[in-house]
Amino acid sequence: MFEFLDANSSTIVDALVEHLYLSFLPILIGIVVALPLGMLAVRYRWADIPLLGASSVAYSIPSLALFIAMPGLIGTKILDPLNVVIALSLYTVALLFRSVADGLRSVPEPVRMAATALGMKRPRQLLTVELPIALPIIASGLRVAAVSNISMVSVGALIGVGGLGALFTYGFQIQSFPLLVTGIVLSVALALIADVLIVLAQRLTTPWTRARATR
Repeated sequence: MFEFLDANSSTIVDALVEHLYLSFLPILIGIVVALPLGMLAVRYRWADIPLLGASSVAYSIPSLALFIAMPGLIGTKILDPLNVVIALSLYTVALLFRSVADGLRSVPEPVRMAATALGMKRPRQLLTVELPIALPIIASGLRVAAVSNISMVSVGALIGVGGLGALFTYGFQIQSFPLLVTGIVLSVALALIADVLIVLAQRLTTPWTRARATR
């Protein structure tokens, strides 16, 4: 096994790097888009139902079908990694939008009133009071989005896009059991590491939640 890993190290590293890129760029895009949409849904009730419906419909589309349809929708080539990035960004926004809206709605009304009474303008109140309180719920959605993206990138190998899924398909073609195992182990490890890092980041940025839990 070690000889196999040494002989194929460059292929495995390239696949891992591409998997990281295809998984985490959509998460960054999703955060940037979902935050204002969640805020909009909380501030204006008329926007909540259409946004919730659109996010539910978007997330219900099968990933493989969306990967295949994307070139026809945006004019890219079938093997362009941009197809996967845009499709996964759509799924990430659909997941995170609900978490952002639920997180902001979890802020107690007396806390909002206290911030207003202290003379805080709306942007400062949002950034320094409401978003920190909403962060645990947003982080929960982020964990689901990260693990989901890491899993769905592997599906892209079925249409020829790289990543760790390419190790599955190539390993299957050449009947290489070590290649299959390497792809599976790295995918699971990547999902676990991403989940742990998000939990740690959330615990570090919201120390009051730990204090509340130990009471």
